Amino acid sequence: MSAGTRTLTVFLAVLTALFVAIAGVSTQWPGPVWVWPLLLLAAPALVVETVRMAAGRRTPIPPEVTPYLPAAPVERREARVSGVALPSALEDYDFFLSGTVRWSPTGAGGTEPLINPAGLAVEAVLARARAITERREPGRVSLVQHELNGDLSVMRTEPSGRLRVMAEGITLVLADHDRERLEQLAEVRKEKAVWEHRRKHEQSRREYLGEDVFKDTGSALTWWLARNDEQVEKTVGDIGLIARLTSAVNDTDVPERLRHLVPDAEPSPVGPPMTSEEEQPTPG
Repeated sequence: MSAGTRTLTVFLAVLTALFVAIAGVSTQWPGPVWVWPLLLLAAPALVVETVRMAAGRRTPIPPEVTPYLPAAPVERREARVSGVALPSALEDYDFFLSGTVRWSPTGAGGTEPLINPAGLAVEAVLARARAITERREPGRVSLVQHELNGDLSVMRTEPSGRLRVMAEGITLVLADHDRERLEQLAEVRKEKAVWEHRRKHEQSRREYLGEDVFKDTGSALTWWLARNDEQVEKTVGDIGLIARLTSAVNDTDVPERLRHLVPDAEPSPVGPPMTSEEEQPTPG
């Protein structure tokens, strides 16, 4: 019998005894004097027994009905965040995070003042996400989103020790204008890389031709024969042309020994050069 039932039983027994006493006095019931104490004791006992029997006959809830009873309300332990800006590895290029934060109390800090668990949980999740995003390039937003989903899907205790928190359904995006700028910058970098490659290729060809192939006429002939080994006679006929080309590349005159092979070349003077006195006409 519960405490509430016992209290009610005592109260009813006292009321019954008073009722019997008042009824006897007011109606002047006949009979021996010893009958009155018996009635005053029997009436409360009868009330107590009646209540006890009624409590015993109370039918408990069948076990098979228990699962269908309405469940007790459960404390909501999740919060939605949307469009929270988080820094990336590039200044002024932010990620925007959305998702659902979930938490579970650890039981610690029971004697401390009341807290807002949603605030603590969201703060802990954003701190974990920021530790990742601030070291990642904004151009890899899809990859960073998968990384966050993996890291934040694990329940971890937040710094205060009161909650264990996680997040799910994480989405990470960039602003449209930032994404367009990054695409333009990537295109410029690609074009620059191609231009640099072409420039170095041309520079390497110039160095090869100027410092190796056309270093002198002999080197130029050797290079030409290596590329045209079936045209020996034609190569011999082109020695003058190759000599002239080699001299032009090196910004020098055609060597004297090859001048006669150069087409349209001015003949070199025969004999030693004349002095100024020899050039003056003799008087007649």
